[in-house]
Amino acid sequence: MLEKRTLIDVQDAVERCMANAGEMPIISVGLEESLGYYLAEDIIATYDIPMFDKSPYDGYAISSTASNGANGENRVHFRTIDHIGAGSVSNKILTANEAVRIMTGAPIPDGADAVVMLEQTVQTAEGFTLRKTFESGENISKQGEECRAGDVILSAGTLITPGVIAVLATFSYAEVPVRQKPSVALIATGSELVSLGEELAPGKIRNSNGPMIAGLLNEMAVQTESYKVTEDNYEHLLAIVQEALEKHDIVITTGGVSVGDFDYMPAIYKALAADVLFNKVAMRPGSVTTVAVKDRQMLFGLSGNPSACYSGFELFTKPVIKKMSGAAHAHAPVIKAQLSLDFKKANPFTRFIRAELDIVNNTVKPAGFNKSNAVVAIAKSNSMIILPGGTRGFEAGDEVDVMLTRLADQAQSW
Repeated sequence: MLEKRTLIDVQDAVERCMANAGEMPIISVGLEESLGYYLAEDIIATYDIPMFDKSPYDGYAISSTASNGANGENRVHFRTIDHIGAGSVSNKILTANEAVRIMTGAPIPDGADAVVMLEQTVQTAEGFTLRKTFESGENISKQGEECRAGDVILSAGTLITPGVIAVLATFSYAEVPVRQKPSVALIATGSELVSLGEELAPGKIRNSNGPMIAGLLNEMAVQTESYKVTEDNYEHLLAIVQEALEKHDIVITTGGVSVGDFDYMPAIYKALAADVLFNKVAMRPGSVTTVAVKDRQMLFGLSGNPSACYSGFELFTKPVIKKMSGAAHAHAPVIKAQLSLDFKKANPFTRFIRAELDIVNNTVKPAGFNKSNAVVAIAKSNSMIILPGGTRGFEAGDEVDVMLTRLADQAQSW
């Protein structure tokens, strides 16, 4: 008896996934291990930045009033009375036409309220001359101008990047409160699949979905365990899924969710008493993508076709993992771009096309062969074109929605 399938739209499917994605516990990790996690709490400035008035340049600290009247015809003379570098403090108090040689980052000495850049001076035996009148506060980084003690400087849900680590280090956060990441089990099903190193016999294909999804999870720094299917039968696969559920927060299977004689996943969800959130989505490719929940654990049944598998992960699995990990923004951004090639195929369902986005010229085109079993187009893509259902094809020049997936290594450089 075939499994009954109820068609739902993509947005409904996404919302059902996200509604069941519970946040992971808060843990503390060392600053050097925090890269790739999401902040679990707001980060508060523990002191002003800058902590004191300081020089942003190499030059001289002066009293601005001493420069009054300076111009090309009337150079004003200053005498240097001290020299300080970053991390040092002058004990001198400036008067009249005195100056302190100062390095970038050093605190402004008493009596000074402006900094003259080195290239604005002409050196003399006692110091220098200048031909410009300076205003009070000119070329000075003021205490607290970037932030004040008590300010929220990073919000909960922020992805920890190298720049965020710099901020955390600035405010002495040796330990960082983050959301624990979910652990994931990965199971590639199908009697036709052959692992690397095994003979590729007639009728067999390489298991590309497993390594692809493992790579996508690795990009997210998510702990992943891959399970090897050694027998293509219901009892064996059920046992593997049950074992995976005992150890992991999420179970991802690829293949086995269609209606063929050897597609066991629908029966396995039933045996597990899992709540199937959906089993048919109005999308191409990947309409048979299935997602279920067992207690608080989520099971993603992705298509066995590579492009459909990839689309299902980007649309449903990745946002769930990001939400569980505490991300403030779990969904990939979507922008408008102009098609640079025709795409004449009709779209009865919402279509997601692996695409090459030229972010500089704001144009986009399909990345190549775009059937659900395509592999090469995935490697060439940095985005996905979204074509709404009920449309009958698009022409070059039409404006379309584009989901950004990965741009860093494929955008044009300056």
